[in-house]
Amino acid sequence: MKLTYIYHSCFALEFDAYTVIVDYYKDTVHPFEKGLIHSQLLNKPGKIYVLSSHSHPDHFNPEILLWKQQREDLQYIFSQDILDAGLATKEDAIYLNKLDTYEDNHLKIKAYGSTDIGISFLIQAEGKQIFHAGDLNNWHWNEECPPEESQEYENNYLNELELLAKEVYHLDLAMFPVDPRLGIDYMRGAEQFISRIPTDILAPMHFGESYKKVAAFSPYAETKKCKFLKWTYKGEKITF
Repeated sequence: MKLTYIYHSCFALEFDAYTVIVDYYKDTVHPFEKGLIHSQLLNKPGKIYVLSSHSHPDHFNPEILLWKQQREDLQYIFSQDILDAGLATKEDAIYLNKLDTYEDNHLKIKAYGSTDIGISFLIQAEGKQIFHAGDLNNWHWNEECPPEESQEYENNYLNELELLAKEVYHLDLAMFPVDPRLGIDYMRGAEQFISRIPTDILAPMHFGESYKKVAAFSPYAETKKCKFLKWTYKGEKITF
């Protein structure tokens, strides 16, 4: 399996017979050029699953619905809020609410909660447990909010994390926000995540161009025996 960091919260998971693209926002290069998705992945043999965790424009780009004009073997799996917002039609995709599942002969996807809108995804494929958080994170904003409001945000996150942890005892890979905009405690949600659920590999997302700042999470990840991927550019790949 190959994991490719596309941009922001978008990743591609490449298996031998199929590819999964999650939360497409922008391709790896300027929109007037052909980035990795448009030049390679959309031309790759095998079925393509296109997942979107919620309707925020940095997680759902309606352009993805045009991809079906290029090829027929696409399966769209969206959060229900995308349909509710009128950004796609009922015929465009399979829509999931929290705790709904989709399964076929390649993979199984179960929707879990978020601390914003939409859902997160647990993807079970080829014996691996893979998690994409969407906008699930400890969005505490503790340098901007009153303490009681910040604590409420954290409690909401911990409740969602506990629900996931009751059913998921180990992850081979998690794609999770490490967002420096949160201020001094920007790594708090990721710390809590890998402390609660043993995770072999953590791929950061939702960090813009702050590669060096996000890389500071690596020492903590090592204390939990978790390999932290220190991305350095869009389109970077790992194989495992």
